[in-house]
Amino acid sequence: MITQDAFTLGQALISTILQKMNSLKASRTRVLIEVLMLYISFRGRINFSQLGKQGEKCEKSYRLHYDKDFDWLTFNKILIETHCSDELVIGFDPSYIPKSGKHTPELGYFYSGVAGRAKKGLEIGNISVIDIKQNTSYHLEAVQSPSSNRKGSKDSKTQVDHYVDVLVQRATQMEELSAVLVVDGYFSKIKFVDGICQNTGFEIICKFRDDANLQYLYNGEQKTGRGRNRKYAGKVDVKKIDKRRIKKVHGDDEISIYSALV
Repeated sequence: MITQDAFTLGQALISTILQKMNSLKASRTRVLIEVLMLYISFRGRINFSQLGKQGEKCEKSYRLHYDKDFDWLTFNKILIETHCSDELVIGFDPSYIPKSGKHTPELGYFYSGVAGRAKKGLEIGNISVIDIKQNTSYHLEAVQSPSSNRKGSKDSKTQVDHYVDVLVQRATQMEELSAVLVVDGYFSKIKFVDGICQNTGFEIICKFRDDANLQYLYNGEQKTGRGRNRKYAGKVDVKKIDKRRIKKVHGDDEISIYSALV
């Protein structure tokens, strides 16, 4: 009977994925396999000194390889296509990372959900693929957010513009996995929704703000004569919805879902 430990299986899985990425050289492939296996083997802090001590190469060699770009999106996409089900959605959520010092690239003030305020540090935009059937989220790519307080910067883009650019630039590959994008209530903004819907094929699912101004659409007969046609038929009371207009589409012992175009 042939048995394989988790380390051997991990190496085989990573090697198979890298072989499908035809642009990689053999030396690059060997280093990537080694680094990824070292990452899941270490306990505590991981840095180049640790890699040099525990790995087969010297510290400088690992530093030089880290200077080269690597297509993590394609790497993780191949893994997801191989091992996930056919019921997937794309998730996107920025995450704050605490960082002290003064010389770290893109160091600035970013919103921390845990603290409920902006704090000094770094931010990455996390793109994941959520497998509904497996009830599991798989990492796809992390993109560092630019600091809004860079000295001498003439860039007028906001953080929302940056988030839109991140998703639009990767939309072609992500849409091969799913056409549904799930985000939290922060992204219920016209700039974000229009930017995504006009430049990609994604459908967006998100939560509105508590003070969202929702109105019923008017579908009745329009009056003749001068003046603009009537567009709205009253404000939506989210605490007491009109069940004649908002229809129940799902119900079970735990939840009831109502749906309408407003």
